[in-house]
Amino acid sequence: MIHEKWEPVLGTDHAPGIVCVGRVMAGGNRAGTGGQGTSGGRSGFVRLTELLTGIEPGQAPINLSVGEPHHPMPDFVGPVLSQHLKDFSRYPMTRGVEPFRVAVAGWLNRRYTLARPVDPEREVIVLSGSREGLFLAAIAARRYTADRGDNPAVLLPNPFYMAYFAGARAAGCEPIALPATRETNFLPDYDAVSDTLLARTVAVYLCSPANPQGAVLPRETLARIVKRAREAGAMIFADECYSEIWLGDDAPTGVLEVADGDFANILAFNSLSKRSSLPGLRCGFAAGDGDFLTAFMEFRNVAAPQVPVPIQEVAAVAYGDEAHVEDNRRLYRAKFDLAGRILGQRYRYHRPEGGFFLWLDVSELGGDETAARELWRTRGVRVVPGSYLGHTAPDGSNPGAGYVRAALVDDLASTEQALHRLAKHAD
Repeated sequence: MIHEKWEPVLGTDHAPGIVCVGRVMAGGNRAGTGGQGTSGGRSGFVRLTELLTGIEPGQAPINLSVGEPHHPMPDFVGPVLSQHLKDFSRYPMTRGVEPFRVAVAGWLNRRYTLARPVDPEREVIVLSGSREGLFLAAIAARRYTADRGDNPAVLLPNPFYMAYFAGARAAGCEPIALPATRETNFLPDYDAVSDTLLARTVAVYLCSPANPQGAVLPRETLARIVKRAREAGAMIFADECYSEIWLGDDAPTGVLEVADGDFANILAFNSLSKRSSLPGLRCGFAAGDGDFLTAFMEFRNVAAPQVPVPIQEVAAVAYGDEAHVEDNRRLYRAKFDLAGRILGQRYRYHRPEGGFFLWLDVSELGGDETAARELWRTRGVRVVPGSYLGHTAPDGSNPGAGYVRAALVDDLASTEQALHRLAKHAD
């Protein structure tokens, strides 16, 4: 249930550190705390800047570190903004204007095979990009869920998007990092999570397609973890921002598709940053459990950023147009076709199911930090060490260690040049 007051719970008493489940799933017992071997919640990009400070790039720089799409902006953005300039003069509704919510609900109903339509009045809200929603939702969930005991937990994949970890800590919960390794097809083994752990879990973060590995949760796996989490009273927060970048024939299953028409305890998060190559627009949504969204809005009305009406009008048009999304998808597929031809078996490369990241094994090149440093020093290619995106368990395992992440977000010519440099470095 919701507390009447939304006091912050940012102290350290309830969240001494992150629990990183190692090579053996810890079940309901604590696998270790205190952030041993972790980044302490620091940005991987800040750490990368520190790693490369003072090192001159060996060639003209190519930045593959940031997942910021550089594809052409859809043609309608400028005209729609111009039509609604006057709306910058008024405060926007926190929930979102009706045209935006209707457009999102319509897109969800078309994109996914749902047992019933999404209600734009109760089951959709606007976000200033998905990141702030993913962060703030954990705080709201801590107050919404039933008593989770003295040590409430939040489950997240490892490696993970830092907003999940930050939200768990801000909510006063213990983050439990579930390893996603090559041995588990780069997905956490959710079936190994014990009932004891789920009983104290406030929320489970899912990411499919995954950042950084591009793995997609099979429908059956998604349905099982949703069923178990709901039976335990936990929320499911599905980060689906890469949902429209699939590299095979089949679109990824969405979390609302496995809900059987009942969205209780489920939220899907998405945005236009990846789908529409509009990372600077800062517009996304959360959709699902209407009761939770009502409670979430009580919090957001006093704590969350609002999204300007002209931005929401652009987003409404974007969610009604699939042509630019298909163009984006074709371009990403062409870049991964290049990656397959140029990289071959180097870095133990495999084509991901979705997303736009390469997840390259550099364990034979001195490890991820050394490889990132040397790629910059000799090739001018900037990539992120995988260990900066994951956390280290007490047994020393870090699912990101030995990998680097490279974002294929530039045009084909720049991407081809970068891929040739990566291939040469591995020879």
